[in-house]
Amino acid sequence: MGMTMTQKILAAHAGLDYVEAGQLIEADLDLVLGNDITSPVAIHEMEKMTVDTVFDKDKVALVMDHFIPNKDIKSAEHCKCVREFACRHDITNYFDVGEMGIEHALLPEKGLTVAGDVIIGADSHTCTYGALGAFSTGVGSTDMAAGMATGKAWFKVPPAIKFHLTGKPSKWVSGKDVILHIIGMIGVDGALYKSMEFVGDGIQHLSMDDRFTIANMAIEAGGKNGIFPVDDLAVAYMREHSKREFKIYEADEDAVYEEEYTIDLSQLKPTIAFPHLPENTRTIDEITADVVIDQSVIGSCTNGRMEDLRIAAEILKGRKVKKGIRCIVIPATQAIYLQAMKEGLLEIFIEAGAVVSTPTCGPCLGGYMGILAEGERCISTTNRNFVGRMGHVDSEVYLASPAVAAASAVTGKISAPAELGL
Repeated sequence: MGMTMTQKILAAHAGLDYVEAGQLIEADLDLVLGNDITSPVAIHEMEKMTVDTVFDKDKVALVMDHFIPNKDIKSAEHCKCVREFACRHDITNYFDVGEMGIEHALLPEKGLTVAGDVIIGADSHTCTYGALGAFSTGVGSTDMAAGMATGKAWFKVPPAIKFHLTGKPSKWVSGKDVILHIIGMIGVDGALYKSMEFVGDGIQHLSMDDRFTIANMAIEAGGKNGIFPVDDLAVAYMREHSKREFKIYEADEDAVYEEEYTIDLSQLKPTIAFPHLPENTRTIDEITADVVIDQSVIGSCTNGRMEDLRIAAEILKGRKVKKGIRCIVIPATQAIYLQAMKEGLLEIFIEAGAVVSTPTCGPCLGGYMGILAEGERCISTTNRNFVGRMGHVDSEVYLASPAVAAASAVTGKISAPAELGL
């Protein structure tokens, strides 16, 4: 019986020739990630252990991104805790104000994640790195502590679901629409503790930014991880960004999958997740009444990359954000911010009436830089729209692509670019 991509990676890191779904293994780790919210808990847990330092100072990444620059005393104390820990243990990959970015955009950009890796992070969207053919998954802070101390983690080998992607998506349909379609199809628990493995000739029409977005939201379907095969585009990305060696794993022809789905990308339409679950999806033409918004957020670890900003700028260029609408644009990293500035995108956003923020996760988790008041509605390129996710429990969050978020900022209601004649 064959193995999936995920199972092969886990087997190799456990020193085993073969693993199967449900098997408990201990695997070596290539990277352990934490941020300014989750790391302090892990640090305090590690201090209780009988270890002197981290297992490998080059294989721990600490990214200050959720409340950076600090929004209050508590967030400042959290960052101070992590900063002192990083200094004490000479952590190579510590990213603070001035060089930070949203963690799941920053680490691939810095070349810290490559194909064949096993990566854990004390953040649920660590599954993003499956876009590069790595096994990456979110864990709790205590597991992060154990990983930093030992370089190992226990896993139950996940079963898998195969998604055959065919066809070429039409203009204004992106990776966000693909993953929202999938979550709407299988539900928020449709892939619970399963590996979501994406295959098919449609992948060639998905950019790396599209793939990062799709893998990022595997957790919104309950997935343990999401993973793509490594093709020439992924190899080119890794060679551009990383000096690390990588290893390509391919699923066996007789690998076992619990379920298989086929999705024709050419048939997809701009898709929006209505409150209060990512599975509550509707295509743009299924929205029969105006959904008036108060705010539009373009950014996050899901959709704050260069391609996302270019799409938003293409729609906002020469147009104005509707009076009374707050449009917030957040480049995911300093490098993306700088590139957007060089390309004139920031000027487009500001002239349109949007504001541009330093990289931060702030509004996505209802932290700061975009909190919603009672009764307000936000269309957002983030990944979750639970009750109270971005502020007041009686506010509403609608998840969408950068194209829809930008078009909606102009019209003041949920809209596709086609409504602007694009």
